[in-house]
Amino acid sequence: MKLHPVKVHPSKSLLKREDQLAWKMAGVATDKVPVEKDVQEMIINRVIDNASVAIAAINRRPVVSARGMALGHAKKAGGAQVMGVKSSTTVSPEWAAWANGTAVRELDMHDTFLAADYSHPGDNIPPVLAVAQAMEKSGKDLIRGLATGYELQIDLVRAICLHEHKVDHIAHLGPSAAAGIGTLLGLKQEVVFQAIQQALHTTVSFRQSRKGEISSWKAYAPAHAGKLAIEAVDRCMRGEGAPSPIYEGEDSVIAWVLSGRSNRDDVYGPVYYNVPLPEPGEAKRAILSSYTKEHSAEYQSQALIDLAFRMREQISDFDAIERIMIHTSHHTHYVIGTGANDPQKMDPKASRETLDHSIMYIFAVALQDGRWHHVDSYAPKRAGRADTVRLWHKVVTTEDPEWTRKYHSKDPDELAFGGRVEILFKDGSKLVDELGVANAHPNGAKPFGREDYIRKFRTITEGLLTARETNRFIEVVQNLPKLKAGELSALNVALPAGTLAESKPGIF
Repeated sequence: MKLHPVKVHPSKSLLKREDQLAWKMAGVATDKVPVEKDVQEMIINRVIDNASVAIAAINRRPVVSARGMALGHAKKAGGAQVMGVKSSTTVSPEWAAWANGTAVRELDMHDTFLAADYSHPGDNIPPVLAVAQAMEKSGKDLIRGLATGYELQIDLVRAICLHEHKVDHIAHLGPSAAAGIGTLLGLKQEVVFQAIQQALHTTVSFRQSRKGEISSWKAYAPAHAGKLAIEAVDRCMRGEGAPSPIYEGEDSVIAWVLSGRSNRDDVYGPVYYNVPLPEPGEAKRAILSSYTKEHSAEYQSQALIDLAFRMREQISDFDAIERIMIHTSHHTHYVIGTGANDPQKMDPKASRETLDHSIMYIFAVALQDGRWHHVDSYAPKRAGRADTVRLWHKVVTTEDPEWTRKYHSKDPDELAFGGRVEILFKDGSKLVDELGVANAHPNGAKPFGREDYIRKFRTITEGLLTARETNRFIEVVQNLPKLKAGELSALNVALPAGTLAESKPGIF
């Protein structure tokens, strides 16, 4: 990997194309380096993972609405499949990406990568897969495209913090998805360069979507980025250009939204970002640094859920608890903890999207139940239980500098996303325990492997699919590298006829 310094340049400096980050990213996308075996196997795991969470959410209202919108854009020739719908029904690929991306993100239960910023790199799969289906590409083509999408999103997340400027993390997803599609289609560097810039320009939005009362837009936002990425690639394939340089220009994203400029308009700041990218001929391996979720909740809660399961074994009376203090990282405290200062995170009538971003609620329920379920744990009746509300309101988070340091550690063996929990009882006694990474994390007690991904698929789709469809998908997805051009529709998973919910009417 090589670090590439990125800063703002005045227009008069005429920054050379080869010195621009988007051009370098396009170079990574067009580098025909082979995908290594372990990366290929992990891509298959994540395709399974995405399908499982998409089907589990298939009849939730936001997913139903997105699907209804997509089905209003039917396209027989050059169309892509919509998850849950029979494969013979196809729609324009950008709308398939919209519907499938929403389904994947709705339960907040697929893969994650955390560094300078947040990301769910599995969000690259719906747009790249939709284009692969529409353009009748092969399994190997899809694997190459996804290796690029994962690589570039994770590389951007390692270096550029969007959150500190209240910018939503999809600003890294648009460019990575556009680049992944470029790899998939074998486009020239010039086309991918323009598409990356267009995708970034159109996907800068703000974190209010994950603040206060969190709405269904939390699931729609990444799907929207994927849809915009496809549209950007389409335009650039037709010869259209983009705002350039999108990262380094004097009126660029870095200049006015992120940290690239000093307070004086006539003075350009120092290098603020150093983005790591593979060198020519270097394999794209970033997917191996990401990790999936065992539990349907914000990633920073994963280890704390496992810790709650462990600590509850030593508690006989939850009413005897006086206070629960969670010592954790800056991100956990300020995003899903009491440091967010969101009263909605303590409200029993809050939306599911809000509750899965409240570690106070999550820890209390995990402590009481000793299990976590993607539906039951968020049910209104469960959230409103009087004893739960009492316990929930006793939970407080605080930033611990040591946990913040571990969260940002460059050492993969030290990297941690958990915390230390102190439970103080009314009699003055105390129970203290800590956990750095979730059990399912690569460094955890029970790292996820292929059989765990398959088990997750079977578990959370139970009752929604026929046994025949489940077994068919599990067999075909594991044969992904051998799928020939035009066979990727086999990765679609369909529910039995008559079981898909229909959306309310709209414009489309």
